[in-house]
This record gives sequence, C-alpha cells and structure tokens, in this order.
Amino acid sequence: MGRLDGKVVIITGGARGMGEATSRLFAAEGARVAICDVLEEQGVALAAELGGDARFYRLDVTDENGWAEVVAAVEAEIGPVDTLVNNAGVLLFSSLLETSLADYERVLRINLVGEFLGIKAVGPGMVARGKGAIVNISSVDGMKGANGLAAYASSKWGVRGLTKVAAMELGHKGVRVNSVHPGGVDTIMSNYAAAPREEVDKQYGNVPLQRIGGPEEIAQASLFLASDDASYIHGAELVVDGGMIVGQYYDGMPGAPGVG
Repeated sequence: MGRLDGKVVIITGGARGMGEATSRLFAAEGARVAICDVLEEQGVALAAELGGDARFYRLDVTDENGWAEVVAAVEAEIGPVDTLVNNAGVLLFSSLLETSLADYERVLRINLVGEFLGIKAVGPGMVARGKGAIVNISSVDGMKGANGLAAYASSKWGVRGLTKVAAMELGHKGVRVNSVHPGGVDTIMSNYAAAPREEVDKQYGNVPLQRIGGPEEIAQASLFLASDDASYIHGAELVVDGGMIVGQYYDGMPGAPGVG
C-alpha cells in the first residue's frame, strides 16, 4: 500500500529538478500524477516512463485560463484533484539596484502568482468535496534575507504569506495548506554547471550538515504533507535546508570537528 494510493495529484514544474523527484516519488506511492510543466519533451518522456496513471499536461503557471483548462482535463481524464504541489519556480541572481522591473515581475509572476492561480484553480473542487491538500514550495529565502536575490526572496516570502491566508480560509472547509522551505538543492537551478555532488558540497561548508540537499529529500517532505500522516498539520512551514536557517557554521570554532 502506498501513502497516496488512488489520489490524484497535480505537480507543477513536475518535469525537472525537485518537481521530477516529486513526480517519481508520488507515482511510486500510488498517486495518479498529473505532471504539469512548460518542458513538454521532458514531461512527456517522464510520464511515459512512470506509466500507469501518470500523464503530462503543458501548463504555464502564469496563465489563468491555462490552469482552468488543465484542471478540467485532469478531472475528466484522471479524476478529481486531491492534492496540488505548487512547485514551479525560477531563480534570478541579481542585486536589488540592478534588477529590472521586467525581471522582478517575471519572477513574481511565476513563483508567486503561479501558486495563487493554482490554489484558485483547484480550491473550489476541493472545497466542494470537503477535502484536499495543497503543498506550496517556498524557500529558506522566504524566511530570511539574502543578497543578490531581491526578486526570488520577495516571491518566496509572498508564498509564505499566501500559504498562511489559504490555511486560514480553507482549513475549516477540509483543505489543508502547508509550505515547504528548501535550502540549496542539487538541481539545475542551484547547480547549473552539473558539478559532481562532492564538489558542490564544498560550497556548503557553512551549513550545519555541510552539504547540499538532494531533490528527493524535498520530495519526501512534500509527500509527508500531502499524505494522511500529516492530517493535523495545517498552515505549517516545513524547513528542509540542512540547518541553513539555524545560522552559519564557523569551522575552527569550539564544537567543530577536531576542536574541543
């Protein structure tokens, strides 16, 4: 028995990175997965590989009409949506003063407006059935400041706030809403050069666990929140960051390896 047996799940950005890991894990746990992405070739291939009830739907998360069409298609072809994982996102490295308005708005539209539209699209059906789970992927940068991430951090702080409001408004209607806050994750977004994991880990020496996270580790967090194991968890922020938000790890200080 899988933890998501028979549940219909929409995963945005589901064809690559954390989304792909989530699609794979949820399918393995018995879910009927709707892989939604703009990466059509990769999405189609992944759905074919997963087989079963996995299907690909092309979706630009900033398109409200596109959301309505995809949700209608999923419900007609797979079944009523039980779970939404709002995962699609982009990262922009740029100082605040050098970030153009167009770039700032583009990041917010994908990372924040896309999640808002997702909740709006699946929410009515979940409310009508009196049940559902929504997992919004935010970031550890939605809980702290970070230089060079003006647009990204703004969007992820927004997701944090959006999650709280959705939790307040939908909880008494049977819909659970939570957020996941990853730290650095070994995907093309954070490791665009596809460097070996051991090389990337060296860049995370100031993180308490001293390594980058794997996309499958974020997927496990989403699985927990989507499953009935989290039936009384609502409006929560699940941080999956190797301790990054705890503080900077100073090598050579007391408590470090080899130091008293």
